[in-house]
Amino acid sequence: MSERVAVRKTYKLFIGGKFPRSESGRSYLVQSSNVSLASRKDARDAVVAARAAVKGWAGATAYNRGQILYRAAEMLEGRREQFVALGIPGDEVDAAVDRWVWYAGWADKLAQVYGGANPVAGPYFNISAPEPTGVVAVVAPERPALLGLVSVIAPAIVTGNTVVVAASPTEPLAAVTLAEVLATSDLPGGVVNILTGAITETAPTLAAHMDVNALDLTGVTDASLATELEVKAAENLKRVLRPAPADHDWTADPGVTRMTTLLETKTVWHPKGV
Repeated sequence: MSERVAVRKTYKLFIGGKFPRSESGRSYLVQSSNVSLASRKDARDAVVAARAAVKGWAGATAYNRGQILYRAAEMLEGRREQFVALGIPGDEVDAAVDRWVWYAGWADKLAQVYGGANPVAGPYFNISAPEPTGVVAVVAPERPALLGLVSVIAPAIVTGNTVVVAASPTEPLAAVTLAEVLATSDLPGGVVNILTGAITETAPTLAAHMDVNALDLTGVTDASLATELEVKAAENLKRVLRPAPADHDWTADPGVTRMTTLLETKTVWHPKGV
């Protein structure tokens, strides 16, 4: 018998709950693995998938969203050794699991903490409630490859937003492997979409896209690129999160700023009964 030839894995994009190759057919090598090189067309397709998923995901109960995030933590825990084999330190994988759980716990508490009844003069109830912004485009940080990725995805989706993530071009394996975790975590297709390849190609398309509602520039390290993306985002008044400082401590308590920045507040008036 001839010696068996192992099947070489190609790391594909994650769009609409599926794993397509780039429409351009391009790929590049990372750690001896082929990784799809996303095009501007792929970025537009990802936005379409994210927009289609907004209604169902935003309309899901907070309890259900929390359950799904917790399921993601369970699945990530079960694939710990796979991430370690990719070069992710075990401690970082554990921290990423804990981060999923932490955000899952916030799902049914945000409305209580950041919403409520407002005192008004008159016979009315005046109630404020947080609502998702919509489609969020995210530039993921390069390192920590997994913990940083979870720390930008989880706060966006726990509040009911959907995301298109431009993964770090130098650390894409963790991103696509996380996509495989999410694909088996009951997360509806299109809630998280992950693009691998050149940030300089996909990020400007996402920043300028008129169907993207917010832009998270956390992983942008080039100041001129950050400025270019902010200018593009201004065309439809996207909400923008500025790049993280180089010394940002991803292991620290994340706080609630990322969640609340990607929320809108709806205020409702209702007459009181006699």
